[in-house]
Amino acid sequence: MKVLVATEKPFSKVAVDGIKKIVEEAGYTFAALEKYTAVSELLDAVKDADALIVRSDKVTKEVIDAAPSLKIVVRAGAGYDNLDLKACTERGIVAMNTPGQNSNAVAELAICFMIYMSRNRLTPGTGSELKGKTLGIQAYGNVGRLVASHAKGFGMNIMAFDPFVPAEAIRQDGVAVAKDLNELYSKSDFISLHIPATEQTKGSIGYALLKQMPKGGCLVNTARKEVINEEELVKVLEEREDLKYITDIAATNQALLDEKFGKRVFATPKKMGAETAEANINAGLAAANQIVKFFKEGCTKFQVNK
Repeated sequence: MKVLVATEKPFSKVAVDGIKKIVEEAGYTFAALEKYTAVSELLDAVKDADALIVRSDKVTKEVIDAAPSLKIVVRAGAGYDNLDLKACTERGIVAMNTPGQNSNAVAELAICFMIYMSRNRLTPGTGSELKGKTLGIQAYGNVGRLVASHAKGFGMNIMAFDPFVPAEAIRQDGVAVAKDLNELYSKSDFISLHIPATEQTKGSIGYALLKQMPKGGCLVNTARKEVINEEELVKVLEEREDLKYITDIAATNQALLDEKFGKRVFATPKKMGAETAEANINAGLAAANQIVKFFKEGCTKFQVNK
């Protein structure tokens, strides 16, 4: 079996060495394609791969068609919208992610964003504190739960909404449960987004929800840009000069947002959520271990194209 690590933006050396050790100790062949600049390089590299590990690299139908031996692809991270799940399923390829491995890194960034915007992006002027403010968490999975835990240390009041998590499980963490999104947005000084980009969620965060936020409200997006209705975001920011938006995924119209709203909006130059040494290593090693368990035991615990 050949396991290929294909990363336009490479893992750290520690992570690569760890992945290689796991793969070779299992009796498989390790290969790496790093810092590639053309899709043709990836197409050539996958032609004899049985397993593929990627980060944000796009595994399209073209890539899958170029890999006749491919049996499993693992996205080292939580989001997996860079994988063509339909093409994987049609070929009988198992697609996985590595949930939880970069959760703390993303959660800490969300808290960082709240402080940054509360302190006027660290420019002169009177800011505000997180203590006593209400944080609304939309989606209470691995990241959302950690955001809640970290926010408690700042003395924030926390509320969450997630139709897929039992209300009692949320309350056990000392977090209030919103009955719906309208209540979450209308009562939260900060909203922290942790929803995936699906057909149901794309463009779902827009004018109707954001206009309900309290004065000085701030939307924090460490999820996906696709969940934001960008035209409606512009509209509500125009009407509500007190609202703020900070994102780890620059909007398609980010230049317009920056021009029109100045310090009220901010986007990281490049996605930073999982950009910590710890998350880099954790996700890479988890991907390698999942591949070994798949080949040795048939384990498909983290399969996302069932």
